[in-house]
Amino acid sequence: MRLYFKVGVLLISGIVLGACNSGQDAGESAGGEGTASMSIAVIPKGTDHIFWKTVHAGAAKAGKEQGVEIFWVGPESEGDRRQQIDIVQNFISRQIDAIVLAPLDESALIRPVTDAMNRDIPVIIMDSGLKGDNYISFVATDNKEGGRLGARHLGTLLGGKGKVILLRYAEGSASTANREEGFLEELQSAYPDIELISTNQYGGVTKESAFQASQNLLNRFAEVDGVFCPNESTTFAMMRALDTSGRSAQVKLVGFDTSDVLLEGMRNGVIAGLVSQDPLDIGYQGVMMALAHLRGEEVEKRLPTRLEMVTPENMDDPSIHALISPDVDKWLE
Repeated sequence: MRLYFKVGVLLISGIVLGACNSGQDAGESAGGEGTASMSIAVIPKGTDHIFWKTVHAGAAKAGKEQGVEIFWVGPESEGDRRQQIDIVQNFISRQIDAIVLAPLDESALIRPVTDAMNRDIPVIIMDSGLKGDNYISFVATDNKEGGRLGARHLGTLLGGKGKVILLRYAEGSASTANREEGFLEELQSAYPDIELISTNQYGGVTKESAFQASQNLLNRFAEVDGVFCPNESTTFAMMRALDTSGRSAQVKLVGFDTSDVLLEGMRNGVIAGLVSQDPLDIGYQGVMMALAHLRGEEVEKRLPTRLEMVTPENMDDPSIHALISPDVDKWLE
């Protein structure tokens, strides 16, 4: 008999695995034929950021609609590749029906994903890419286009001239690397009079390390007109550093991803723009693609999700508000 948990944990090889209730009894199915008794592991890069909480809500939404059990388990730190690999391997050992994975590293996760696929456990990659194509589908934002979107907004705000910093996230993260690459390509080609004064500094996987890197950059460069940050933690850290240094009025900050704190920063004039993904849909589509494959349906190899440039001028538009402030608690109860 399969047990469903509203909130529950299982301890496997020292890793705590949390189960999200699908909202169905064991004999019920709200969704597709032949999936009511299935369970899917959804493995994010981490669990601290609001982005991942929203991805979690999307996965839980799909699980509840389809009547399948969702296990949401991520490493304690977004820098802990070893723990993420162990989580994948533990689910393989448990013979989970499918895995939806946001790889911490585009190379380090190849072997466990290959192992899962070789054991007929389909893997859907979400958010951040994996080298090669030995997986079922890749559900994610067009991250390079997201970087270009940020460059166009910042370039316009600066009138095509000024001194700009790119604060990178972490080495090995494919999603943020693509954003950084797209930003640099667009800024250099479309705004040749803008000077890139720093492009090689990494914030690291924690908000504190990113804050320290932000402070160092602002202390190093007395003249800065604009900054681009490729994810939630680096954006938060740079916002904090600009605020504490008293330079937020002089420096245009364009970031990536949204949270209540970042949106408040935008309302307060510290943030000039945020490239927003649709993390709810990323989690939702990741699970739905896994289920479609398990039912024998053909699935797209690459499924892009929504991307928007959120500004102080449009953040209260109904369509934008629904994107940046989804009701995640509705699906995580």
